[in-house]
Amino acid sequence: MTVICVAGGTGQVGREVVRQAVAAGHTVSVISRKMPSPEDTAYVDGARYFSADVAAGGGMVPALEGCAVVVDCLEGKTGRALKTYVEAGSRLLAAAEAAGVAKAVSVSIINCDQNGLAFYRSKAAKERVYARSGLETIVVRATQFHSLLAGIFVVGARLGIIPVVRGARFQTMSASEAATALLEAALEGPSDERHRLRTVGGPEVRSMRDLAESWRRHTGSRGLIVQFPLPGSVGRYLQEGRNLIPEQRFGQETFEGWLAKRKDTL
Repeated sequence: MTVICVAGGTGQVGREVVRQAVAAGHTVSVISRKMPSPEDTAYVDGARYFSADVAAGGGMVPALEGCAVVVDCLEGKTGRALKTYVEAGSRLLAAAEAAGVAKAVSVSIINCDQNGLAFYRSKAAKERVYARSGLETIVVRATQFHSLLAGIFVVGARLGIIPVVRGARFQTMSASEAATALLEAALEGPSDERHRLRTVGGPEVRSMRDLAESWRRHTGSRGLIVQFPLPGSVGRYLQEGRNLIPEQRFGQETFEGWLAKRKDTL
């Protein structure tokens, strides 16, 4: 069994990595800014939790001691977290190397270097940090999650509409299956190739309108589906299908299957 540290182990993907690793019998330490209580849905019995602010660079040593690999699931979507996201990744790698950790694995987004959104640019910048690291590193790029599309539809439906980007297609996957890909990468044996990049995708390529219609059926929403053009680099990213990788259908859970498990919360 392997000793694994999961940074950001209470987030959407991180908690799934922790859950799967503990279930497989691995020893798991978790770095999180906020310590979850046993009643928290992010808490996984059997994991050890350590409070640390990775962006500030403190508190990581106890969690990293004795670990063979660190899995970076840190999130930085808005505000301070977004501004310090790349620096946090750099500090995590430095602390891991100082602690004698041999390998680091990070979650990223498909073709993040081809999308103008700040969130995507931060992912691409951290990928470059990983490529320069003294550790063996693997960056796992995933297609967009089912939760992203559902979240867009939920917000729009509150205003009576379900927004759809005209011509956009998605290959969504579940966060739990992205976590599986991360854990598989973490458990791989050493490689002569020090820095690797791979991409995993969901089981189906679907139009955004098709996904919106499915979401409306499953939730009973009365929102009106409204299509609109999306200009700029993000629009081109979607129109040119750079968010798709049909040849790498790693995930098996469809959008409908994911919705069925969460019908009461959508």
